[in-house]
Amino acid sequence: MKKRQENTVKTPWEDYLGDVPMHLEYFEGSMFEAVSRMADAYPDAVAFDFMGKSTTYQHMMKEIETCAKALKTIGIREGDKVTIAMPNCPQAIYLFYAVNLVGGIANMIHPLSAEKEIEFYLNDSESITAITLDQFYHKFEHIRKNTKVVNIIIASIRDELSRPIKAGYMLTEGRKIEKIPDDAPVIRWKDFMRMSKFCFYNYKVERCGDDPAVILYSGGTTGTTKGIVLTNKNFNALGQQVIAANPMFRPGDKMLAAMPLFHGFGLGVCIHTMLSQGGRCILVPRFTPKSYAKQIVKYRCNFIAGVPTLYEALLGLSSMNGADLSCLKGVFSGGDSLSIELKKKFDKFLYDHKATVQVREGYGTTETVTACCLTPSHMSKEGSIGLPFPDTYIKIVKPDTDEEVPYGQEGEILLSGPTVMAEYMNRQEETEQTLRLHADGLTWVYTGDLGVMDEQGFVYFKGRAKRMIVSSGYNIYPGQLENILDAHEFVQMSCVIGVPDDYKMQKVKAFVKLAAGIAPSDAVKQELLEYCKKHIAKYAMPYDIEFRDDMPKTLVGKVAYRMLEEEEKKKG
Repeated sequence: MKKRQENTVKTPWEDYLGDVPMHLEYFEGSMFEAVSRMADAYPDAVAFDFMGKSTTYQHMMKEIETCAKALKTIGIREGDKVTIAMPNCPQAIYLFYAVNLVGGIANMIHPLSAEKEIEFYLNDSESITAITLDQFYHKFEHIRKNTKVVNIIIASIRDELSRPIKAGYMLTEGRKIEKIPDDAPVIRWKDFMRMSKFCFYNYKVERCGDDPAVILYSGGTTGTTKGIVLTNKNFNALGQQVIAANPMFRPGDKMLAAMPLFHGFGLGVCIHTMLSQGGRCILVPRFTPKSYAKQIVKYRCNFIAGVPTLYEALLGLSSMNGADLSCLKGVFSGGDSLSIELKKKFDKFLYDHKATVQVREGYGTTETVTACCLTPSHMSKEGSIGLPFPDTYIKIVKPDTDEEVPYGQEGEILLSGPTVMAEYMNRQEETEQTLRLHADGLTWVYTGDLGVMDEQGFVYFKGRAKRMIVSSGYNIYPGQLENILDAHEFVQMSCVIGVPDDYKMQKVKAFVKLAAGIAPSDAVKQELLEYCKKHIAKYAMPYDIEFRDDMPKTLVGKVAYRMLEEEEKKKG
């Protein structure tokens, strides 16, 4: 392990802008309190911008408190779970911090999740209330009877738009939204907020750093979907670490928040880090490379964060021709490996557009909220994912042991620090497999990822020990998709692989051996794809299903998915 405890040890961080400290004093209050402190310090500063409309810290806090009173009125109490299935929009921010203020736990899920996935998330998290947008209402209504959800709150993007933009929205996007029946058993956002007047006191619940605050869903280190329970301190510590590793940050600096808030990267870095440190979020509700590029230029953003596919897409946009990016102080890449070639190309793109910074790659897992390792701004090493944040330790061990390997030798990446999760919800055995206390007194996350550390403490990501597809920054677990396909009466056996893709890095392909008596046909393929749409999130949908008379097998009789991967590579 790279020893960073002693202040006598010099680290590469220390050579830039007043030294990045190895240790920080962490705020022990709630996430709401961390943001509230910024509102007290900068009441008139802009907290976030949404589709041309700015909201100050003072106004944001007022809305959060109104929302908290409304939650209390509908019966949300300390420890209750509230599911938020929203894009990056004002209502999602208000509700996220309001749930925290009343002592609840926010369960963050992808609004584009398939119906059966939503049902799983609601039941697994034991949610009693959910909020989503009007366009997703019907998915929730279809599965509601199978859950313990009491109230569904329905918000609309149009409610937070300025008048001229609202008119345009209703003529375009708004027309596509299927109407919700007038007697639907839901609470509309405006009605919900009006309920606050029935709560007169006692809506603020005191919570401390170690209290659970957020559930994020991930395949985890074993590839099965699990709720990762994160605390107030996990998020507050991340905010402090990110700013400590970026001493060029100043309150009021703008972060383009396009990464989704149901993902640790979007919620932890783009939203909470900014709002708990006095920054300004530019909220992007629906990501497209064009919208991303437009916001960077329009708002002269200081920080941008994204997955490698985003930076690949920006390279080819004619709208970026002549754009002045001299405003940028930090460009962060995470969620997937940034190839050396793409980094070189994008660094040149930044230079050609007057930026004085380069892409800085980071690394982390949802079990540590998100990033816990970042390339310093003043020096990088080709292929490296950087150095650990303050108070974060990384060591490389022989896989599944506590035996450290020498510098330069490949092993499993282990993480320890103040952002390490509390547990996998209701999964004690998997928690004990992933979180292990070592003789050094630290609790370590076994990531299942392979890497190398050099003598200066720089870490190099080498691959995944677990089977996983990464498409546009989303982790997709083939085993989950195979279980879904195998449950269909037409399917005897399936195998799901990732196929190389210039834009997404990988796209999902399924191979199916049909059950006896079922002949391959376009109609059968269509039936299986329709079935998948109901059970699989949009981003994880197979782009193709190929029928096979049989599957290649390993010596022990398992499906040899690597052989199928090799076949596809040769085709490409």
